[in-house]
Amino acid sequence: MSDSSASPTMSQRFRGFLPVVVDVETGGFNPNTDALLEVAAVPLVMQRDGTLHPGTTSRFHVQPFAGANIEAAALAVNNIDPYHPLRPALPEKEALTRLFSDVRQAVKDNDCTRAVLVGHNAFFDLNFLNAAVTRADIKRNPFHPFSTFDTATLAGVAFGQTVLAKALMAAGLTWNSSEAHSAAYDAERTAELFCIICNRFKGIYDEAAKHTTTERRD
Repeated sequence: MSDSSASPTMSQRFRGFLPVVVDVETGGFNPNTDALLEVAAVPLVMQRDGTLHPGTTSRFHVQPFAGANIEAAALAVNNIDPYHPLRPALPEKEALTRLFSDVRQAVKDNDCTRAVLVGHNAFFDLNFLNAAVTRADIKRNPFHPFSTFDTATLAGVAFGQTVLAKALMAAGLTWNSSEAHSAAYDAERTAELFCIICNRFKGIYDEAAKHTTTERRD
């Protein structure tokens, strides 16, 4: 019999998955041909009262893969100079290996079985991540291959806004346009947005969890 007084756990909240917010900055829109230039991940943590908060950010600059396409329009948005001599960029395989090591540790620390990607228009980030995993021949990808939580959809339901900046402001958070389109900044703001939405639905989740526990006892 479960102890209803015990503190909630992340593994219980998301069926064994650990939500990890990911943002990528790229050289275009095609994950198979365009460069991955930055990637950041923010695993979520659960407080003793069951509320979610952003954890520690992992961020890596990434070297364009051999033959990668880079659109000038994309660089005009993210303000990345892929070949700047002072840019501390790593090859894709090294960057993802380090990122995945951090994510796997967070999964282990939360007694979860796998990470699930959270993103704003999450399919974009997941597609670029999966394409880079294939190129780099990485065997141990901690993320679910297709399941995601999309904050564009969730914010549309919760706040009537699907644009990240507008959704954050509707949620009472700040948005600094001069820092936007940095993988770390966008991931951290998206993590805050996801946590606010989940925390506002906490009462509904708690009630559903009670019914589930009652049904199991019966």
